Amino acid sequence: MTNGQWLGDFSVENYQLYSLGHYPGAVPGEGTVAGEVYRIDASTLAELDALRTKGGEYARHLIQTPYGSAWMYVYQRSVESHTRIDTGDWLDRELF
Repeated sequence: MTNGQWLGDFSVENYQLYSLGHYPGAVPGEGTVAGEVYRIDASTLAELDALRTKGGEYARHLIQTPYGSAWMYVYQRSVESHTRIDTGDWLDRELF
């Protein structure tokens, strides 16, 4: 996010966080997911979309934050075989 301006931390309710191996996946559900909010330009958003939405792995969902509306990438595939991170914080995942 070298081109982004960090606005602050934000936790979004009604989502659960899973470890997909080397990266996280948030899905709708009972829980809270911790994250950060950035202001980015259209070019950076297009780059993120190319990385995240390719093949339908993630979809952008519009959420409301104290900093205004923001996009959140929500995982679109099954999390059945993945480990839930109960705290909702990617930094709390178990590293193997």
